[in-house]
Amino acid sequence: MQDRSIVGDSPDSGGPSLSIRAVPPQDELEAVHHRTFRARRRNRHGRGLRGEILPSVLPASRTRAERFEDWVFEAADRLQDLNGSKLDGVEYAVEEIPPGLEQMLRDGGRPPQGHYTPGAAGRAPRITVYRRVVETGAGSPAEIQDLVHDIVVEYTALMLGVAPETLDPYYRGY
Repeated sequence: MQDRSIVGDSPDSGGPSLSIRAVPPQDELEAVHHRTFRARRRNRHGRGLRGEILPSVLPASRTRAERFEDWVFEAADRLQDLNGSKLDGVEYAVEEIPPGLEQMLRDGGRPPQGHYTPGAAGRAPRITVYRRVVETGAGSPAEIQDLVHDIVVEYTALMLGVAPETLDPYYRGY
């Protein structure tokens, strides 16, 4: 634990001086610097941070449904920025579940993650994303945002009649 090194020549003695200082071993020093904050911080008996930093009673706190809507509209804004006027007037919406979900599951069908409704006289084309279906289809909460982006790109490509990769070059890898 001690490092003995010759520091330099001492002007009084005329020769080298010896300095002793406490230094941890090199491998122990490297291990401390490579761990993340959470790995260095103790979490005994479940007393660490568990959830969101902002309590749910504060106005800045967002519910899961609000965050999901934000992801849908972020994906729509990205497509609007990339494709310009082709997407003017398209409505993007979020619904909890598709209509007739119970019957669809009874029949053994797979529920859709979204729906495209073509525009008609006086109505704009509409792309709807079903929140609960997407949340259950994602493997983890971290994958939901990527899945939402892919669904918005797929249904927008269906509406325009093009391949999804032509709308967004980062499709399936956003």
